Amino acid sequence: MSNQHELPLALALDWDGTVTEIDTLHMLNERFGDPELFGALEDDLGRRLTLDEVIARELATVTAPLAEVVEYLRAEVRVRPGFRELVEEHDPLIVSAGFHELIDPILEREGVAARVVANRLVPAPGGWQTVFRERELCDVCGEPCKRSDVTGLGPFAYVGDGISDRCVSLAAERRFARRGLAVWLDEQGVPYEPFGDLHDVSSALARAPRRRAGDGRGG
Repeated sequence: MSNQHELPLALALDWDGTVTEIDTLHMLNERFGDPELFGALEDDLGRRLTLDEVIARELATVTAPLAEVVEYLRAEVRVRPGFRELVEEHDPLIVSAGFHELIDPILEREGVAARVVANRLVPAPGGWQTVFRERELCDVCGEPCKRSDVTGLGPFAYVGDGISDRCVSLAAERRFARRGLAVWLDEQGVPYEPFGDLHDVSSALARAPRRRAGDGRGG
């Protein structure tokens, strides 16, 4: 008789537009950056520029003090209902194309302690500089994507909404998607489960098929 027991899938979670109701980098650029450049660079995303390059160029137009930006975000950013409960129940790994300096103050405001993988900012009066975490180029998409962030999780479920979530979502056993990610997965013919808030994700995970202990296939 096997002594293996069944375990829930690990959980990885996007931040901007997934945990938050609105992408905080969009909010930042519209309030403190150059909205016209923002639109032009978004058009080049995936054509001439990688996601990291677009984000770096956008944030280079931001010259406001970090404290001023954080104060604005703490007042304006809203997280999706069910976030606290999802963290308490599943201890997800948050993998973000954004920045600790903008994420951590929102977690503090919410009183939520969560594991976060994100990049770093060096705010400067002449324009903010970005320090992206070191990641190898992905064999699937050719960019330094989020797949490397989930290595070691084992079989996992993924929750996301945008471009940075595409490749990593394909590595997931189960995926929850909305907005741009849902459209893209539809185009690829890849199954996913839609969600409105994070209570939806918690409820669906409670009905999730489980994996056997010892099944260590990584994402």
